[in-house]
Amino acid sequence: MQKKTFRPKDFMMNYALYLIMLLIVIIIACISPKFISLRVIRDILTQSSTKMLVALGCMFIIVSGSADLSGGRVVGLAAVVSGSLAQQAAYANKFWPNMGELPVIVPILASVLVGLLVGACNGYAVAKLKVPAFLATLGMQMIAYGVNCLYFNKAPNNSQPLGGYKESFGNLGTGSLAGIPILVMIALALCAVVWIIQTRTCLGREIFAVGGNPNAARVSGINVFKILMITYMIAGALYGFAGCLEAARTGSATSSYGLSYELDAIASCIVGGCSASGGIGSVPGVIAGVLIFNVINYGLTFIGLSSYWQFVVKGLIIIIAVAIDVRKYAAKN
Repeated sequence: MQKKTFRPKDFMMNYALYLIMLLIVIIIACISPKFISLRVIRDILTQSSTKMLVALGCMFIIVSGSADLSGGRVVGLAAVVSGSLAQQAAYANKFWPNMGELPVIVPILASVLVGLLVGACNGYAVAKLKVPAFLATLGMQMIAYGVNCLYFNKAPNNSQPLGGYKESFGNLGTGSLAGIPILVMIALALCAVVWIIQTRTCLGREIFAVGGNPNAARVSGINVFKILMITYMIAGALYGFAGCLEAARTGSATSSYGLSYELDAIASCIVGGCSASGGIGSVPGVIAGVLIFNVINYGLTFIGLSSYWQFVVKGLIIIIAVAIDVRKYAAKN
């Protein structure tokens, strides 16, 4: 067996982004040593949890060789729908005045169903109508936002921020068990489920096959239409559940929730090793990508740097990540 030789160029290509991230963290920690603390780590993990679910859904889409720009607006729609169903009966500004308190499972299921519906529409447009994924999901992004605004503006709410949630609903986002946030535990559990689907099921292998070469997958007997439909619906369900948890975490919801979440999710996936060409991606990589971006966002805010710099840094990271991905793909071929 031939022993692999260490090549600095390959090492830098594979780990350049992680080294840059490590350098940024070291600089932030030097400026403000309090950044390295359990409280900060807990805050970062909590803030990362909902975005983790959005990124996992986005990963399915990217691995299948497609794209999805509707994720953020689906998060916002699901947050408003779930929030409107999770209010206390005695709340003064109740969205549905004549409706009593509902079990916490109702807003959860409603948010997931909203995501499934949007995902099914995306999948049908892309797989059946052959609309380019970029344009189909861009259109669905606008539709989801429009529906959200119409729903949110319904009397008697009239676009007032939602609040007054039941304690059981709020605990999903702010509660903890043995000192570990429930939100983090939910995110980790779903990461494990997605990892099992991706690596231990026929569905996971077929998604990789479709993303790697859809024509070859079709010839081998894989129903590409079915796989794309399932992929978009899984992603939509994850977006919807993320919206529900975001409403629970913040204790409120408005139609502006989820803005640009899809861009952060795509960036996290690419940084985490998902190939823009499809067929490549992993759950651990996506977890790393999400944490990297949230550490940067939190860290720059922690040291008092203008939030505008976050856009500059994230933009540079995305460009570098895609450039590295393209070079890897070219070298592979």
